Amino acid sequence: MSSHAPNVNAENAPERDQTYAYNYKEQMEQDVFAAISKPKPMFFVALLISLGCVGIGAYSWTQQIVYGLGEAGITNPVGWGVYITDFVFWVGIAHSGTLISAILFLFRAQFRNRFNRTAEAMTVFAVLTAGLFPLIHLGRVWFAYWLFPYPNQRLLWVNFKSPLVWDVFAVSTYLTVSVVFWYIGLVPDLAIARRIKESKLQKTIYGIFSLGWTGTFKEWQHYNQLYKFLAALATPLVLSVHSVVSWDFAMGVVYGWHTTIFAPYFVAGAIFSGCAMVITLMVPMRKIFSLEKYITVDDFEKLAKLLMLTGLIVSYAYIIELALAMYVGHGNIYEYEQFMYRMTGDYAWAYWIMIGCNVISPLALFIRGLRRNLLFLFFLSIPINIGMWFERFNIIVISLAKDFDPYSFGYYTPSMIEWGITIGSFGWFFTFFLLFTKTIPVIPVTELKEEVE
Repeated sequence: MSSHAPNVNAENAPERDQTYAYNYKEQMEQDVFAAISKPKPMFFVALLISLGCVGIGAYSWTQQIVYGLGEAGITNPVGWGVYITDFVFWVGIAHSGTLISAILFLFRAQFRNRFNRTAEAMTVFAVLTAGLFPLIHLGRVWFAYWLFPYPNQRLLWVNFKSPLVWDVFAVSTYLTVSVVFWYIGLVPDLAIARRIKESKLQKTIYGIFSLGWTGTFKEWQHYNQLYKFLAALATPLVLSVHSVVSWDFAMGVVYGWHTTIFAPYFVAGAIFSGCAMVITLMVPMRKIFSLEKYITVDDFEKLAKLLMLTGLIVSYAYIIELALAMYVGHGNIYEYEQFMYRMTGDYAWAYWIMIGCNVISPLALFIRGLRRNLLFLFFLSIPINIGMWFERFNIIVISLAKDFDPYSFGYYTPSMIEWGITIGSFGWFFTFFLLFTKTIPVIPVTELKEEVE
């Protein structure tokens, strides 16, 4: 029996507890849907800030389209800069959401019910954000259709041996499954919204998207089977898709990339950054929508333990990666020098920011009082997300800046245009998320109701 639910099976007062459970469910519906209908002023402040960031990004991208890709700081030999760093960062955030939701569902972790809706929505919006960066990095965005693997008027086919083409299939497949997984979980709550809403237009819209759901036993039976199937499908799909993203680097010959550890390394990093992003989103959202009664400190502590576990896995990956470079350095000086350059070279500041944010700061979670301090968790999640961004920056930029030939060594400095587009991507993501919280229940009402059955 969940600690969030009343004990409706108590033998000493079954009728009283049944009444309490009924009232609990009704109150939950009212509280969650009231948050949608009448959000606090903080919601509009957050939306205004997000739209402002989108405006900065839109202006920066417009400048780049008008004046060319030269407006970015990308130079030889660093052909991949902040744009691809952003792309891999958002793909990692995207993969973590469904993975968290699906794995916790398969393991029957009840605290998942407080976070799965947010995690799944985060997945969809992060994929939509990541999808912008191949277009941005292309420069001449009107030629974007040549990126996709289909015949065109030039009678050319893309190189199917390239991991970049594998990304097209992997990410598009993952987006499809993630949207379906998220939408199926929404159907029962959309039916509740159809019943509660007073506006005829809203009733019609929610009615269409709820697919005529009435909550019969047969519907629930099929729903549970389908949801379990999608969770089982999404888990290995996420692992494989993010492994494919890591092969963008591992299949190359650049030292610092060409290593077999990248696939598990990227997957662990995705879960780590995803847990941090869920905390970043859920702590203020819990306050803005007055959901303290349904998302408790105990729930956040369990999520913090998952964050701590994945942080230790990422730290272990850093150690192994460095140890392998030191070991093979006796026979391969390039690998050894690459990692020494990361720690002591021109970009050492970026490397140590990554270590401080991803290795040192999560160790504070071993203290129980800090795991249960929501303000601390919120402020811890932000540097972790920053550290995960710098992890991608270290992998991409530093390895390219110091390649094989000393003549081609260079130093890459991102331009204001690139920083503006990066800020815009965060605004784009948070705008989508805030609009989601205004239209769809941010916690799964029907799943929480099951806890009091």
